[in-house]
Amino acid sequence: MSSRKVSNPLALAVMAWLLTGPMHPYELGKRLKDTGKDRNIKYNRGSLYMVVEQLLKAGYIVEHETLRDTSRPERTVYALTTLGRHELYAWMREWTATPQHEYPQFGVALSLLSVMEPSEAVELLLQRQTAMQAQIETIESMFDQARRDNVPWIFLIEEDYRLVLLKAEYGFISELAESLNRADYLETWQTWKASLGQGQDP
Repeated sequence: MSSRKVSNPLALAVMAWLLTGPMHPYELGKRLKDTGKDRNIKYNRGSLYMVVEQLLKAGYIVEHETLRDTSRPERTVYALTTLGRHELYAWMREWTATPQHEYPQFGVALSLLSVMEPSEAVELLLQRQTAMQAQIETIESMFDQARRDNVPWIFLIEEDYRLVLLKAEYGFISELAESLNRADYLETWQTWKASLGQGQDP
């Protein structure tokens, strides 16, 4: 995998928006929020300005102009450079075509699930499903509203992807919870726990 001068996903979003024209960081942040991209890219005002500085240092953006008026402080507007445009497309091609091994918190919890008492693990998994069902309903409601507003599907593909993952994980959890209740697993778990010689669980 190629190393990048700036690797924060927020930088990719900033360059993508600057592809449409020069902008001030405040406007960039507003675009991210208004289009719902902030659901997939975590940021705050400080991190946004930090990324802008990193992109500026890397030569991917330049100061386009400084706006001055009497009602507000000076505002620097930034534009994407040719180098930045090449970096944007190279980054997009890599992330779109090449699967990456990520480390979500739930994956870590699953890898260590055997430390949990089976009945508690099942209870926690069912709690997760309840929360996930609420998320699924929220996304489906968003799609209904988008269809009424004639929003092109391409602008919602990240939510479509998220919905597919949520539904797949929901089904996986149902099967996992059933397996944790099986007699053979309960027997194996009890034997394993006894072999550790540990005291009461916290």
